[in-house]
Amino acid sequence: MHRTKHRLCPLCEASCGLLVTVSPSGSLAAVDPNPADLLSAGHSCAKGLGLAAIDNDPDRLRTPLIKRNGRFEPAGWDEAFDEIARRLPPLLAEDRNAVAIYTGNPASFNLDHQLYQGTLLVSLGTRNVYSPSMLDTMPKHYTLAALFGTGMSFPVPDIDRTRLLVILGSNPLVSNGSTMSAPGMAGRLRALQERGGRFVVVDPAATRTARAADLHIPILPGADACFLLGTLSVIVRENLVDLGRAADFVDGLDTIRELAKRYPPEVVAPVCGVDEHTITTLARDIATSEAAAVHGRIGTCTQEFGTLASWLVDVLNIVTGNLDREGGVMFTLPPAGGPTTWPASRKGWPHGRWKSRVRGHPEMVGEFPAACLAEEIDTEGPGRIRALITVAGNPARSVPNSARLEKALGTLDFMISVDAYLNETTRHADVLLPPPRLATRGQMGLTTNLYSVRNVARYSAPVTEHGPHEMPEWQTILRLAAIARGESTRPIGELDHEAAVSAARRAAKLTGRDVDQVLAAVEPRTGPERLLDMRVRSGPYGDRFGQVPGGLTLADLEAAPDGIDFGPLRPRLPEVLRTPNGRIQLAPEELVADLARLDEGLTRRRTGLVLINRRQVRTLNSWLHNALPQPDAGHYALFVNPRDAAARSLSDGDLARVRTNAGEVTVEVRTTTEVREGVVSLPHGWGHDGGSLGVPAAEAVPGANVNLLVDDVFLEPLTGTAVLNGFPVEVEPA
Repeated sequence: MHRTKHRLCPLCEASCGLLVTVSPSGSLAAVDPNPADLLSAGHSCAKGLGLAAIDNDPDRLRTPLIKRNGRFEPAGWDEAFDEIARRLPPLLAEDRNAVAIYTGNPASFNLDHQLYQGTLLVSLGTRNVYSPSMLDTMPKHYTLAALFGTGMSFPVPDIDRTRLLVILGSNPLVSNGSTMSAPGMAGRLRALQERGGRFVVVDPAATRTARAADLHIPILPGADACFLLGTLSVIVRENLVDLGRAADFVDGLDTIRELAKRYPPEVVAPVCGVDEHTITTLARDIATSEAAAVHGRIGTCTQEFGTLASWLVDVLNIVTGNLDREGGVMFTLPPAGGPTTWPASRKGWPHGRWKSRVRGHPEMVGEFPAACLAEEIDTEGPGRIRALITVAGNPARSVPNSARLEKALGTLDFMISVDAYLNETTRHADVLLPPPRLATRGQMGLTTNLYSVRNVARYSAPVTEHGPHEMPEWQTILRLAAIARGESTRPIGELDHEAAVSAARRAAKLTGRDVDQVLAAVEPRTGPERLLDMRVRSGPYGDRFGQVPGGLTLADLEAAPDGIDFGPLRPRLPEVLRTPNGRIQLAPEELVADLARLDEGLTRRRTGLVLINRRQVRTLNSWLHNALPQPDAGHYALFVNPRDAAARSLSDGDLARVRTNAGEVTVEVRTTTEVREGVVSLPHGWGHDGGSLGVPAAEAVPGANVNLLVDDVFLEPLTGTAVLNGFPVEVEPA
């Protein structure tokens, strides 16, 4: 008999509520939006509705693989872990930094990884830790930490009450919102307009969101910081500064007033490709609106001045009185707690404590730039990376100068991959460990809850049991951690109990309970549900392990699969601040100093074409292309403005050669006015070629790998973030 179960989508930051139909065999038979979900209210994108296709994809790996004599062979789990136990510990014993780990974006939405990956990192003891954070979000984390004290202190647009929303570098009608968990963005934006509000999109491309906006400002790529400075200059010049609720908690306003004078609209307009009147009018609208919110995302982060742009978004919200204001930008109160609810350390954000071996780039929160991974493998000398663990990531397609990285992967002494597919990265592995189907694990957005647009608590339990050959991912992580510590024979129950005791110590400290009381309160749970129950019960709405009668527990969430509503966002200043002096640092020295680099860019002449990235509704970087193929080739084509195409003798459907100093690709051309003159656009995550892959549907429509064009040397200097938008390219007929 078929059963209907509640499920939170685990594929992106929106975390839409779904209703899944489970067949008698335990497979997913159908997926529909959940109209009763308290946050998504019946919305889901194509990714969520494709959950059955993803879990049922016949090309997903279902058993571990071991490479022998250059060929992968199926293996049992014990056999795979025995091989890892034989080869990994000697490398760690010689030099723990000779082993690196790269964790991909899907792990950010995976409860098993969120709760257990710290155990693996501590067990490895390596400083060579990499992730996509310096390919997308690190500039935002950096500036949030500088202003508010933690890199996860996200001021979120109060979209359901705002009167004016300004969006830079984001296409939420396709991405569903990022660092702003707001499922059903189309409906929310329509509601904004219906109540008399407006939204403005600042983007080089006429994206789907831009086309729906009340105003689209087609800025030149990479000029967001200049545009924001021009806007800020108008607000200062016309005495429109009003800190509102933040007035008693802000340091550095005088510095902002002085620096803003250097960037009036007449100075920045030529750099932005936006006229002075538009900049001036938007500045006045933001400052005088009843409630306004400015939001920037990946497009603002992944450009030459991405950290400056990320900083200036928050400065603009603060100086117009829109921080901590209903309808402005506010701080979520996450149900499982987080850096903005835990006791403040006041120690500042950890960065620069050590540097990478080859380039000397400082770490950021324990990570090095992903763009440094290849050189750390292929540059000989003491400390060279000789082994790599990849978890839910495909750096061979996600990292700049990926041709160099893929070549470097082939030189490793040992490689382990935890991944569902045999892809461009995992084909280089020596041992491949597949995760179970998505439907077999529980789901709660520990990260996405930090920037939800409403205070809502939601959890979905596993909707099907593990198959006979599936291993829960948390057990895989703990087994790898045990091997790294030289404890490969310890039972999984012991390892899980050890993790639970560690988590109980944290929960006890937060709630004033004893460790034994915490552990007793969550019995008989085990695994991720036990750790999650501790997080929920020690969170801001929690029962504090019996101290607050009626407080939130995981059992409450299990009994309310549509969610529990704690209301709209509410003011949280000053308790949310975690800076050393407990105040907002509006003008951090390192950011003010970086303006000198921007000043040099003001005089730079822009010639030729520049390339920008673009988002796609059916993809999540590279890994969904096999299960959810694109409807037509235009989705991975090069978008070229008709005038630029004509100047290069290119027509719709032609093949073009795109070249940079890093490499070149050949790709189909689509002429479109969606991109302004001087700009071309290519999506990321494609380039499924090279043989030895287990993704035939993706190979059939390989597309072009944009990261063959991206320089791994030209990084944003404050954070080491790759410049994925606004870099020069040459385009010619192939």
